[in-house]
Amino acid sequence: MNWLSLQVLLGGVSQYSTVFGRVWLSVVFVFRILVFVVAVQQVWNDEQKDFICNTAQPGCANVCYDKFFPISHIRLWALQIIFVTCPSLMVVAHVKYREMKDQKYTHIHQGKHLYANPGRKRGGLWYTYILSLVFKAGFDAGFLYILYILYHFDMPNLTKCTEAPCPNTVDCYISRPTEKKVFTLFMVVTSSVCIFMCICEIFYLITKKARKYLLKHQDQNTVAKSSYIRVDPTASSNQNLSNSEKAKATKEGKDSEPA
Repeated sequence: MNWLSLQVLLGGVSQYSTVFGRVWLSVVFVFRILVFVVAVQQVWNDEQKDFICNTAQPGCANVCYDKFFPISHIRLWALQIIFVTCPSLMVVAHVKYREMKDQKYTHIHQGKHLYANPGRKRGGLWYTYILSLVFKAGFDAGFLYILYILYHFDMPNLTKCTEAPCPNTVDCYISRPTEKKVFTLFMVVTSSVCIFMCICEIFYLITKKARKYLLKHQDQNTVAKSSYIRVDPTASSNQNLSNSEKAKATKEGKDSEPA
């Protein structure tokens, strides 16, 4: 698989991402894709060839290997990386849709723009971005759960197999189990970091939006109070009018008195 194409495709997401999103992309590219291509594939390239069982029964080693490795680690991680990175394309697609819509609007309305900045996370794009983060964290968590169910994040030196056509309980040996266990734990840790970054970014965006809403609401209340004229609620309008007339008559009387 050409991982460089995926990296170039997702490189445009960084300009629409927050600080947490840029850190997430760095972790995915450096500590997951790069490590996967350079090291992990080399470690697992002999997993079936060097899976040796202490029996000469034809087909026994293949059956035992399929039981212990129902899906290969590298294929599971490849699927995980693809599923985790694909939600970011939702944001890119939404921005491109906005740009096309703005271009049509500008053509019809003689230079006026529908969006001042199509990549700004407001309106529907904000919800698309949040949804992409939920999908990324959910896919990572789901694949970690599958990996735990299948292998318990472990890689034993020896596994016992009783599947047919094995004549009895046979011992099967896994090649380089310690090295594979180290890389398994490394991929688990990096996936957990990515989940944590997605959760932090979700809380950051929600907090930022809530803060903007509260500030806007506070500004509206300030403007409303500044234009408000207080009227005594305990007095009727007739009483206020009579009090005003009495105060006026008293003032006129004082003015008419001789000095």
